[in-house]
Amino acid sequence: MAKREARRKDGIEAVAVVTPNHLHYAVAREFLKRDIDVICDKPLTGTLPEARRLARLAERSKALFILTHNYTGYPMIRQAREMVADGELGRLRLVNVEYPQDWLTEPVEQQGVKQAEWRTDPDRSGTGGAIGDIGTHAFNLAQFVTRLELDRLSADLDSFAPGRRLDDNAHVMLRFESGVKGLLWCSQVAPGVENGLRLRIFGDRGGLEWFQEEPGRLWVTRHGEPKRLYTRNGAGATPGNTASSRIPPGHPEGYLEAFANLYAEAAEAIRARREGRPAPANLLPSVNDGLRGVAFVDACVRSSARDAAWVRPR
Repeated sequence: MAKREARRKDGIEAVAVVTPNHLHYAVAREFLKRDIDVICDKPLTGTLPEARRLARLAERSKALFILTHNYTGYPMIRQAREMVADGELGRLRLVNVEYPQDWLTEPVEQQGVKQAEWRTDPDRSGTGGAIGDIGTHAFNLAQFVTRLELDRLSADLDSFAPGRRLDDNAHVMLRFESGVKGLLWCSQVAPGVENGLRLRIFGDRGGLEWFQEEPGRLWVTRHGEPKRLYTRNGAGATPGNTASSRIPPGHPEGYLEAFANLYAEAAEAIRARREGRPAPANLLPSVNDGLRGVAFVDACVRSSARDAAWVRPR
């Protein structure tokens, strides 16, 4: 497909890679080699060596590479990022992020559930199970909002379901380069939780909280003051909130619209490059964000194998 499309005058403008993780590298490589823009699902690849090779190839290619960390497309997440950058919370101290689910509580991969079959198979999923599937989302979200770089971590990975070969639960302590401390919990064996992604950030002047199952709300508290509720496209909305919102305040908007934001921004970036215009300012996750995510998974696996020893991402 990559070879034939590259030869056509009316060939494709971009390819979306939404395969199981072990195919990301091989597929994306063929299109990048032919300077065809790539929009790829996360994690970037199944292993760290592949992630490094793909990152080098993407930097040499004329094509754009966009990673679909879709939660970065939520309006309230973009408002949280702007508020942190503007010093609303003061000097950051603590970052807590969690992402529990319950769909792998039982070993459904042994019952013919296709999504479970490949996500719990190290040959197709990669070195991480839950930590690679949803832990990378949680880690990316914390970095996206705070812009902090990870220094080292201590991880405890477990496989609770009988016969499961990859982790289905992870507890991770994080230390960022600025001295900020963090906690990350992800689980796919938490009964009663459907998609409980939650982010909490605390500084010396205040804190904020966002919950994915109520995506249009952001709670912000200045120390010593009542909690304030900010809403999608509502009063007090920041430019990033407003620009990412598609419908009037109070109407449900979330998961699909976040993907739409990323794809719309990717399309505009592709058009700008082809027309010789300056690239528009956007927050698209890049191949380097993907590399950081895979390095995070690799560090978690290495740490857990050493009884939760502190390790640095490689």
